[in-house]
Amino acid sequence: MCSIVESLIYVVGEDRILVNELMSRHTTFRIGGPADVFAVPQTVGEAAAVVRICREQGVPYYVIGNGSNLLVSDEGYRGVILQIYKNLSEISVDGETMTVQAGAMLSVMAKRALEHGLTGFEFASGIPGTVGGAVVMNAGAYGGEMKDVLEEVTVLTGEGTTATVPVSELELGYRRSVIPERGWIVLGAKLRLQQGDPETIRARMEELRARRVEKQPLDLPSAGSTFKRPEGNFAGKLIMEAGLRGFSVGDAQVSEKHCGFVVNKGAATAKEVCQLIREVTVRVRENSGVTLEPEVKLLGEF
Repeated sequence: MCSIVESLIYVVGEDRILVNELMSRHTTFRIGGPADVFAVPQTVGEAAAVVRICREQGVPYYVIGNGSNLLVSDEGYRGVILQIYKNLSEISVDGETMTVQAGAMLSVMAKRALEHGLTGFEFASGIPGTVGGAVVMNAGAYGGEMKDVLEEVTVLTGEGTTATVPVSELELGYRRSVIPERGWIVLGAKLRLQQGDPETIRARMEELRARRVEKQPLDLPSAGSTFKRPEGNFAGKLIMEAGLRGFSVGDAQVSEKHCGFVVNKGAATAKEVCQLIREVTVRVRENSGVTLEPEVKLLGEF
């Protein structure tokens, strides 16, 4: 990896290229072994250069934001992690249009929308992720989804060029888009919101915050909802009915507060989380006939 490290340092800077960086420091699960290289570009041009170098040298790479919705192997990642997070998180508002870089946090965007009296983004105010990841998976909560407010996305294509893609071409569905299969990297997005009453917007955000605090295990590390919502049902309900509330494998546990979450009680490993997910899937299928599908993305060797 010496050659690629030298090349990345040349375009990004030595202080923003980390070698053998533990991914547990960069995921909300607080789990994950070392990545060979961890790159933190400060500009879109630097991000494009990192991707170009990886492709030229045949080195695998993976893009992360806040590290939510991600479980990294205990062995880590053999390749380059490209982080687009606070380093690329500018937000601007013009009328009812919000333009953001991919590393902008959804919670910060929601606060900015409130400041400008814009409604439509309240649903995302408590989602612990970046807009880049939210676009890729069409993130949503409490009846709202990214597709409801997204107008267009700026991406880095597989050819290394930037392109603006309208929302109609993203094929956004439940927790999916065409972005991964086309090898695109989200660099930014444009949202269309609506004028609203600031006090009404604030009240809605506070209501959703209170619901999260009441129902979700926010006091323990997790990757958010562990399973996708089965059609016509709820994963947490099925897990609870299978008698798995509080079920543990090592320090990985089905949350006692919300069965749809797997939490890290302190020193959980990726292997323990995977074993827990498999066991939950088997028992729920035996109890209800429903096969749960993980929402958490797995990175590395499992």
